[in-house]
Amino acid sequence: MSEEQNNQNGSFDDEEAKPVDTSEDTGLEDSDSVDEEPSVEQLQLELAESQDQVLRLAAEFENFKKRMEREHEALAKYAGENILRELLSSVDNLERTIEQGLTDSGDAQQKLDALLEGVSLTHKGLMTSLEKFEVVPIESVGKNFDPNEHEALTMEASDTVPANQVLQEFAKGYRFRDRLLRPAKVVVSQGTK
Repeated sequence: MSEEQNNQNGSFDDEEAKPVDTSEDTGLEDSDSVDEEPSVEQLQLELAESQDQVLRLAAEFENFKKRMEREHEALAKYAGENILRELLSSVDNLERTIEQGLTDSGDAQQKLDALLEGVSLTHKGLMTSLEKFEVVPIESVGKNFDPNEHEALTMEASDTVPANQVLQEFAKGYRFRDRLLRPAKVVVSQGTK
């Protein structure tokens, strides 16, 4: 062996030869003064404390779970509150329109025009409210019949409208975001007579 290897081996041998004091690192004392084993009473007390902590944590978790369920139920119960609040202004407008139509003053044509204007404004307000909540009408007339968006009530022959196109709309269809809220109720063309 070379001298360098001997020095390295020698240093390892020197380290191995030294006694290692592990009592400071592990908290163990010399073998002469061994700690006494914990008594059964101490172990039972520690076990009871641990069980109590586990029971408290379980109770806290159950309380948290019940609180979350109550909050979820309240959210579901009052989920439409914003929409309904928005619709109340349309109800107010309809009531004002009815009152305007019931007044005795003025010409009949004037009352009819005021009534029509009130209904038109109320309709516009309702459509604005629906659009706020991402409810949009489906355009159907003149479009190809789509069974995913349209409900065909009947079919009619037409010289001007090609087959399988929507001729007339009885009730508008609506989408809520990317979901169909209500299909449009339509009359579909059969094509030429």
